Amino acid sequence: MKKTLSKIIPYITVLAADFYILPWLIRDTGAAMLLMLFVIPLISFACAVVYGVCRGFDFIFPIMAMILFTPTIFIYYNSSAWPYIIAYGVIAFVGIGIGCIFHRK
Repeated sequence: MKKTLSKIIPYITVLAADFYILPWLIRDTGAAMLLMLFVIPLISFACAVVYGVCRGFDFIFPIMAMILFTPTIFIYYNSSAWPYIIAYGVIAFVGIGIGCIFHRK
């Protein structure tokens, strides 16, 4: 388990920057929608694809993405952002699945 966590840290760091730094750019509802519907999912997807290519298929990454996003609801958003937990987990899951196709063992 410790070996897996040490390999996932760089990718989780990118997700943490994605989830915790980008919301500072929100100035109005339009910017919030742009970030939450396009920018954050795109970065999460790209990070998951790279993780899948480098590490193969792993259920831990989408779960970590979901856990990592959860506190941002209380920090930046309101209760209407709860469905994004599942959405970002699914996006990470699909990204890993696509990246896994190109994984070399």
